[in-house]
Amino acid sequence: MSRSLAVFCALLALAAGALTLGTPYVPLAALPHEFVVTELRLPRLVLALVAGACLGAAGLVLQEALRNPLAVPEMLGVSSGAALAVAAPLVLALSVPLAVQPLLALAGAALGGALTLLAAGLGRSPSAVLLTGAAVTAALQSALLVLMVLADQLDLQLIYRYLLGSLSARTWHDVTGLWPWLAVALPALALCAPVLSVLRLGDDDARALGVRVGRARLAALAIAIVLIAPVVAVCGPVAWVGFLAPQLARRLRPGTDAVRRLPWSAAWGAVIVACADLPARLALAPVETPVGAWTALLGVPAGVALLRARGRGHPPPGDGRRARPAAVTAPRDADAGERRTTALPETDGGTR
Repeated sequence: MSRSLAVFCALLALAAGALTLGTPYVPLAALPHEFVVTELRLPRLVLALVAGACLGAAGLVLQEALRNPLAVPEMLGVSSGAALAVAAPLVLALSVPLAVQPLLALAGAALGGALTLLAAGLGRSPSAVLLTGAAVTAALQSALLVLMVLADQLDLQLIYRYLLGSLSARTWHDVTGLWPWLAVALPALALCAPVLSVLRLGDDDARALGVRVGRARLAALAIAIVLIAPVVAVCGPVAWVGFLAPQLARRLRPGTDAVRRLPWSAAWGAVIVACADLPARLALAPVETPVGAWTALLGVPAGVALLRARGRGHPPPGDGRRARPAAVTAPRDADAGERRTTALPETDGGTR
């Protein structure tokens, strides 16, 4: 209860700072009556919270499905594929309606994820999927660099800010464009969460419990794509939120399953993006910096520190490995005159 209250108070403090600070400064009493608040700062804050929640939940889904804390959208080709699909029409001077951009991002994210799964093979280990995803991400980022070379100066500035993730000049129209995707993703998350808890036990145990591991991972990737692609279409690839938010959820809620961690990971994702947007808007005012630069700058060191602290405490659960039985030397066989070994399980009280 105290942790929930702390997160709620943090969100309130971030909301107050996001709505009052800036040029001009707006006191709390005047917030409902100021145009700069209702039409500029408030939609930006709501978008930061929704985008962060989507990225935090998607990061936990990927990490639980692949049993690896480094399984993030930036390492599986999902974010890069979505960004490439949105940036390409801009460079090629193709007129694309704003309502179609989430569909383009969804197609690009699905293409990046499909390339990763096809290259790694659905039956391969989670580590193989992650390594292959890193290679696919590098290839997609190379294609993005080619697009940046082909772009003119004006388009280059727009693409550069977009690829770093930006909440600048976002309106209520951008916020409302995310709700249909959330309406699809939330029920799917509720159905997928119990299966994620089973996947943490390892592939063999999951199959023994009746889970089709390949299909379950494919479904988890599809849900993550539905959460990530619309956010990338609106804000760009806001980096490493899906890495840090699940680590915070595990740190503050140890020993819980994926069903209970999902809301916490989403809440921490919202806090991270809203917190990073404050220095993005105010640090170099009146010039705004991309929010994705701040999430990467703050998120990667914090996430690595949490991983190191977690690794010193205990090995991560659900890595699919079982303890090997200890080899115990039996008494000398009087008839054979030889010493034989017997495998006995380890017990809490020692070796029998």
